[in-house]
Order: sequence, then C-alpha cells, then structure tokens
Amino acid sequence: MTQTREVIRIGQVTVTFLLESKDTNEQLAMYEVTVPVGAKVPIAHSQERYDETIYGLQGVITFTVNGTPHNIGPGDSLFIPRGAIHGFNNFGQQDTKALGVATPALIGPEFFREVAAIVNAGGPPDMKKMKAVLSKYGVKPAMSQ
Repeated sequence: MTQTREVIRIGQVTVTFLLESKDTNEQLAMYEVTVPVGAKVPIAHSQERYDETIYGLQGVITFTVNGTPHNIGPGDSLFIPRGAIHGFNNFGQQDTKALGVATPALIGPEFFREVAAIVNAGGPPDMKKMKAVLSKYGVKPAMSQ
C-alpha cells in the first residue's frame, strides 16, 4: 500500500514520519531525516523519556553523543540512550539521509510541526516558545543542563 507521507521542513532539515505511535501500539516511532550540506541544525539536546537509534542511509552525518563524534554513513547505526546529550551536523560534501527510531513512541510529527512553526516563522526563533515546546515533549537543550 502506497501512503502519502508528510514532509516537515524545519529550516533546511526535513523530517518524514514513516511510523507513528498509532501505527506501532506506541512502541516506536520511525522517521527519515534529510540534512543538506551546510544546513543549520538543532542545538545539542537530550530526551528524558525515550531512546533514539540512528541508521545511515545516504552521505555521512556526524552525531556527537556526550562529547564523542560518530560518523554515520550508509549501513552504520548508533544508539543514543535517553539522557545522553547529542546533536548532529553534515560536515560532508553531499546531502545526508538517516533513519531515526524513537523507543517508545513518545515523539511524533506534532513535535516537529510545532518546532517548524517557530523556526520557519522568520527571523531568530522565539526561544521562550521553543523552550516551551521542547519541555512539553521532554527534550532538554544542552545549555540548560
């Protein structure tokens, strides 16, 4: 069955949900993340209530977890436990694509839509609104830890 999937643009980064909590008995959420060369990426952060696993699909994306960089290319994977401070960058010469899996499925498209609305509003993001959205979903910016 072919399904039209929503592409959520957050600045230059795109997130496409493949499975949501409603699809998996709330066990996992699966999404594809595309990061163009030189894209501005989110600040380092941690999640309080779910773990995240990254699987490389295209290009090489660098995830830094608790200060240690990990280059994730096609076929590579990385487990990020809840509470670990992490962020990512595309330092390469081609766009990157990775699969993300959150377990349990405590994050979904609504989080990324709310973040996108703030980031894409024009001008510098409203940090008060951003912190409220992050807090609502159990995401902590590293600067507040």
